[in-house]
Amino acid sequence: MTQLPRLHWSTLGDDTGGLEHRWAALWDVTVDRGASPALAPRDVDLWVISAKGAWPPPELNRMMAEVAALPILLGLKPESAPMDPKALSEWGSLGSVRWGVLGPEPPMPGLRPRSGTTTQLSASQALAFGLVGTSVAMQDVLARARSAAATRATVLLLGESGTGKEVIARAVHRMSADAGQPFVAVHCGAIPENLLESELFGYNKGAFTDARKDTPGKFREAHGGTIFLDEVGTMPLGAQVRLLRVLQEREVQPLGGGAPVKVDVRVVTASNVDLWKKVQDGSFREDLFYRLEVVPITIPPLRARPEEIPFLAQHFLNRKAREHGLYPKALHPSVDPLLMALPWPGNVRQLENAIERAIVLSGTRPVLTREDFAFLAERMTEAPAAEGGTKVDFTPLPVSAFSPAPSAAFGMDLPAEGLDLNQVVSDMEKTLMLQSLAITRGNKKRAADLLGLKRTTFLEKMKRLDLEDAPEVEAE
Repeated sequence: MTQLPRLHWSTLGDDTGGLEHRWAALWDVTVDRGASPALAPRDVDLWVISAKGAWPPPELNRMMAEVAALPILLGLKPESAPMDPKALSEWGSLGSVRWGVLGPEPPMPGLRPRSGTTTQLSASQALAFGLVGTSVAMQDVLARARSAAATRATVLLLGESGTGKEVIARAVHRMSADAGQPFVAVHCGAIPENLLESELFGYNKGAFTDARKDTPGKFREAHGGTIFLDEVGTMPLGAQVRLLRVLQEREVQPLGGGAPVKVDVRVVTASNVDLWKKVQDGSFREDLFYRLEVVPITIPPLRARPEEIPFLAQHFLNRKAREHGLYPKALHPSVDPLLMALPWPGNVRQLENAIERAIVLSGTRPVLTREDFAFLAERMTEAPAAEGGTKVDFTPLPVSAFSPAPSAAFGMDLPAEGLDLNQVVSDMEKTLMLQSLAITRGNKKRAADLLGLKRTTFLEKMKRLDLEDAPEVEAE
């Protein structure tokens, strides 16, 4: 039996309306109904906090340093009035993941902690179906996907390999009224030409050698739901004719004869090549192209939305660590600008694989640094350099390049008038402790490990240096 991910909901005294029972199909839900929130259990995958009032409770501010990279969803009731920017800023200072309206549809896994304040998103953008929609380009993609989901129109997804076309296709299905019906994905390029038609449209017993029983085919399997045809541009002309008939008549003709079978199915197709060029060279039917291009959605490559790379990287970091049974790791602050500067010809799929490789090869180290991604240097910096771009530097940055609060005495010679050595040492301790807390997103135990200290010693130093309530200590 598959174990469900865990969701902990701090209602801050609000009535749940029974939503925890509706979410039970996707989450193992626990509810904290107290007016004062309690820290979420350590093995929780998502912490939902009811955002009531203009200011977060003081208890939440104090416990955020213990949360580290735990994803948080700040929830609003459907009837709640919009929050003003100042209130959003105060709640956003918790290091929240997303804003979302708490409704019957459960929150989706895959959210990533955000640094800084957040803006209030629509419910579907906030939950995002595992997608990151922070860039203007991806917000347009999500808007088109929502519009398509409200109808039965055929959707054509265009974009380079690895941009997430199947993820968008699944989002269209899950945002539709038919979300409870089947979603059937077919990768046309992976099926031999002589088998594609029988795989899609089915066949009757005796239609060909080895056809020992009636087989419905993928279209009839998807009846009432969505069929996703990936790499549709590789489909042979014979199968294109049959697909055109399905789109026109809403019925399939199984191989081997028999009466046509009516199907009610949404068709979503995808291509990583220019289908119009294939029409012009005669390898793709023009009439089929127009049937597929009812709602075209072009998914931008990752290099066109670099602001989403840190969120995607953290998402894959959490997921891959869990898949490999490893302790959750953190990305050093110097890694984000490095990853954002790369061209990523393999797009999101390449980023996911790079994160997985870095996790596996980093051993027991809790923090991934720029050096962990040095394997990308040779392959990925050639293309931009050839186009006149700037070569990406994978060498480790000096501490001062990403220090949250650099000390003025670092790297200085002894001044003629002398200095207060105790103060300099105190400043150095404070700077290094703030760095360790920033890297571990406020997890004091892991921050102490980075500095080779016991947790009790680390806490004593925090108290001595007056860091207990410093804003830099908050989880990012």
